[in-house]
Amino acid sequence: MTAVAHDRAMKFENRLVATWYAPKKTWLAWTLWPLSLAFQAAVTVRRALYRIGVLRVWRPPVPTIVIGNLTAGGTGKTPLVIALARALIERGRHPGIVSRGYGGSDAGPRAVAAGDDPHEVGDEPLLYANAGLPMWIGRHRAAAAQSLVAADPRVDVVIADDGLQHYALGRSLEIVVIDDARELGNGLMLPAGPLREPPARLNEADAIVRLVARDDARPSRTGHATRMWLETLSWQNVARPDLRPAFDAWRAGDVHAVAAIAHPERFFASLRELGIDAQCHPFPDHHFFTRDDFDFAGAHAILMTEKDAVKCAAFADERFWFLPVRARLDPSLVDLVLERIHGQQAA
Repeated sequence: MTAVAHDRAMKFENRLVATWYAPKKTWLAWTLWPLSLAFQAAVTVRRALYRIGVLRVWRPPVPTIVIGNLTAGGTGKTPLVIALARALIERGRHPGIVSRGYGGSDAGPRAVAAGDDPHEVGDEPLLYANAGLPMWIGRHRAAAAQSLVAADPRVDVVIADDGLQHYALGRSLEIVVIDDARELGNGLMLPAGPLREPPARLNEADAIVRLVARDDARPSRTGHATRMWLETLSWQNVARPDLRPAFDAWRAGDVHAVAAIAHPERFFASLRELGIDAQCHPFPDHHFFTRDDFDFAGAHAILMTEKDAVKCAAFADERFWFLPVRARLDPSLVDLVLERIHGQQAA
């Protein structure tokens, strides 16, 4: 992407997102509203076709957990998927992950392993593979799930990342993630607002997980309405895992930060909380970086998320660092998931 194209894309994306999350509906939202009505009608008809059996649903032979959201963009699904999978492993289960592989060129279904090309499989699937989880991608999640359980007989739970609206895949449990700071925006459907489905869809979810700040992460009595927060871990060097960061140089020198995620400001704010004064460069979500994106003269350090780091591994040098995060879940959510899994297998 050229510098001019990048600037135009970011300006349009920023303007649209600002419209979605403005305190009041803007003129742009009202202008796009007729398109939102058409989109909502299409969503309603499509789901009705699945309900009456015109469109087919494939149900995996093992319990299937769908994790998704109602809004376009990130709400913390990826760290939630990893944290839930690890919690299930600690309880003796063997989860596998399926995903569309957004941004990747391979339509699948195919397995994803650590070190695969993110241009082929997408960025988020590599995070799951790097975490040591069985991972399959496919434009059709049902086909990916079918291939996953056929290829690995140990898998006794399927977790579908961002599969809430993929009704071709049957599910045992639905978990919807909401960013507590942004909620559902202006409450309008795409493209006037951020919603993929109407707000009433929340009433059908088995569990709602709110992404909150650490201080707001109060425990819940049940797993139906819980909170999670993201814990930052130690900085890791993209090119040399053995290196340790020189924080004094970061604070005194020329430090740049990039973020090609749905909500770049969340990452940039976390850097400020850590006392790091960086020059921030937002990119469109899932942007595939090239060397030219990092033409920062005199940069002592280039900081990024783990999701962005997997796309820079092929050309990164010792200036490239990423900040891993870990989702902290309410134990009641894990209890709810296990209760549903055991209930389905006993039926």
